[in-house]
Amino acid sequence: MTTPVVSIAYHSGFGHTAVLAEAVRAGAADAGAEVHLIKVDEITDAQWETLDRSDAIVFGSPTYMGTASGAFHVFAETTSQRWFGRAWQDKLAAGFTNSASKSGDKLHTLQFFQTLAAQHGMHWVNLGLLPGWNSSTASENDLNRLGFFAGAAAQSNNDQGPEGVHKADIATAEHLGRRVAQTAKIFAVGRAAA
Repeated sequence: MTTPVVSIAYHSGFGHTAVLAEAVRAGAADAGAEVHLIKVDEITDAQWETLDRSDAIVFGSPTYMGTASGAFHVFAETTSQRWFGRAWQDKLAAGFTNSASKSGDKLHTLQFFQTLAAQHGMHWVNLGLLPGWNSSTASENDLNRLGFFAGAAAQSNNDQGPEGVHKADIATAEHLGRRVAQTAKIFAVGRAAA
């Protein structure tokens, strides 16, 4: 079986989202993927080629003003060159985001990623977890403590740096990375059998 290639295309304004990107990377690598971290505001021609050869692309951005960051939007618009040629057709996609508020309209950022992936003809990989921290016996340390289904969502206090990213949110991002890599392996087997 070939090793799936997973790329994490992300922007991080203050370092919190970079912590999550690293967690997604660790989870995907733990599941046996070749993983590449790509900062979209510093992307090179070689990194565009890496995205083109990836089996899965995980999008990541902080949620600013109810959507992905401006830097991520610039990247998304630049992908239109890939859209015209259907370069990312049938790749897997997933997403993660962070904001200071528990909600912070993070769902809109994840939906923006889903729409971007759909326009490229990609297949969305959801978080695959039930919500945590939603009963009297639950804990803020549960996986998916914020209760998102579309992707991994994190909350980081606005008066703390990257060291303040919640450990449960890091573990949730690692889970997403593992899930994407495992799904990429399944897709590879299916393609080989077809």
